[in-house]
Amino acid sequence: MAFKIIASQCTQCGACEFECPSGAIKFKGEAYVIDPQKCTECKDAFDAQQCASVCPVEMTCVPA
Repeated sequence: MAFKIIASQCTQCGACEFECPSGAIKFKGEAYVIDPQKCTECKDAFDAQQCASVCPVEMTCVPA
């Protein structure tokens, strides 16, 4: 399962894009999106999902 970004809550700060170890987060159109084919949920790399850890708005990067 991949993570997703709740677009209506996203402040478009970009923090998640730079922290994603798999390069799954990109700015598309008017919002950041997570490519579910690339998202590894940071398994085997970190104890917590980096997108959710750095996001300033709680519950914006969530499991899909």
